[in-house]
Amino acid sequence: MKNRLIAALLCLALVPRSYSQSLPDLGDSASSDLSPVAEQKIGMQIMRDIRWHDPAFLRDAEIEDYLNTLGDRLVSAGAGAGLSFEFFGVSDPSLNAFAMPGGKIGVHTGLILAAQAESELAGVLSHEIAHVTQRHIARMVGQQGRTGMLMLASLLVAVLAAKSSAQVSQAAIMAGQAAGISSQLAYSRDFENEADRLGVQNLSAAGFDVRGMASFFERLQKNSRLYENSAPAYLRTHPLTSDRITEMEGRVMQMPYRQVPDSLDFLLVRAKLRVGAQASREMLDELEAAVRRGAAPPATHYGLVRAYLGARRLADAEREMAVLRKLKLSSAMIDGLEADLRLAKGEPAIAAQLFKEGRERFPQSRRLLYGEAGALIDAGRAAEALNLVKAEILTTPNNGVLWELRSKAESVLGMRLAQHRSLGELYAIQGNYAASAEQLTLAQSAKDGDFFEHSAVDSRLREVRALLAEQMQERREQR
Repeated sequence: MKNRLIAALLCLALVPRSYSQSLPDLGDSASSDLSPVAEQKIGMQIMRDIRWHDPAFLRDAEIEDYLNTLGDRLVSAGAGAGLSFEFFGVSDPSLNAFAMPGGKIGVHTGLILAAQAESELAGVLSHEIAHVTQRHIARMVGQQGRTGMLMLASLLVAVLAAKSSAQVSQAAIMAGQAAGISSQLAYSRDFENEADRLGVQNLSAAGFDVRGMASFFERLQKNSRLYENSAPAYLRTHPLTSDRITEMEGRVMQMPYRQVPDSLDFLLVRAKLRVGAQASREMLDELEAAVRRGAAPPATHYGLVRAYLGARRLADAEREMAVLRKLKLSSAMIDGLEADLRLAKGEPAIAAQLFKEGRERFPQSRRLLYGEAGALIDAGRAAEALNLVKAEILTTPNNGVLWELRSKAESVLGMRLAQHRSLGELYAIQGNYAASAEQLTLAQSAKDGDFFEHSAVDSRLREVRALLAEQMQERREQR
């Protein structure tokens, strides 16, 4: 994915003007900032590559739901209200978060686990949101002209490097072949100070403890000496100085003190990440010991249920789930966990009902939506699943997970034209127009479907073939 990113962004900077009709309109690169339209298009292209082709992308709708809920709360409280943002997780133990063009903000799992309070995590996100609302990446590109586009390629590769290795960053710099790009991998001091100032204001407006932002950055700075030449990527792209910390603390001291408890979902997300897909023996022993000591917090019970599920100790998981339910807590994550337990026990109909009841309490939860549709298919109720998914696609037509679930339901129902058409839409969302055209061609030749469905497939196939031709042309021009 990083190689494709380098190629795409270098192409934006280097292709002759006569070949640039299909690329974003970057304006006059010698004097103008990256235009908002170009910024959005670049962000969407990069996000598509990350979501569908990068193994580090965290394919966990539950954690993505949480990050977007937290991010939306911060965005709506400040200058970002009305702008388009997307928050996602990156499966990586390093401490990093990064903003990309178009309001795409990634958060490493290591950063979530390192945050000692939700206000600390919110502080980092608030800082990144300020980089977006102030269009710092676009302004960096504008200030540097053509070199700025090369720097953008280097910057994005640097923050996306899975292990945040200096070698990857250096390779990106060499690809740019421009003097001084190394120093441009970091935001300028003015941009960092601006993001600090607005980030603190936004954090307060959203109802969080403003001291969380300062305390987390201060802890990062103090621990940076332990890393020697391989400091966390966040310190390399967001250079911390004593002056920055002092200025931030000065602002915070002038603001009223607010003690803000962590949300339940913040604690549950951290527990889920700690346990992982398969808890280690040490982790399981630690959780069991914490429960035996008594008065264990809800996140510990939640983590233990997940650990038992991963180990297929279903009776133990059910016993611990009963303890968790007695606490009468309200969370989509707890509802989803109980439904997962029923699925593991071979009870998809009960799971589907639990997912449905959970969605009535948490209608914005994509995790519960996906779970209900999948459970309905497993329970032999594919027609119900299809109706559910089709209704959701009307409001979110670019959601690839929904198109994948739709194709599964249509396959079970023997709807061949519809199944291939749905797969065609899924591949188109992924940017794989060749596979999309292949699926739509199969839909054309299907024996079922009425005149109107075949007409719709014919029209969509023409559109996809045009997109494929454009994609092939761009690739030829990049060679």
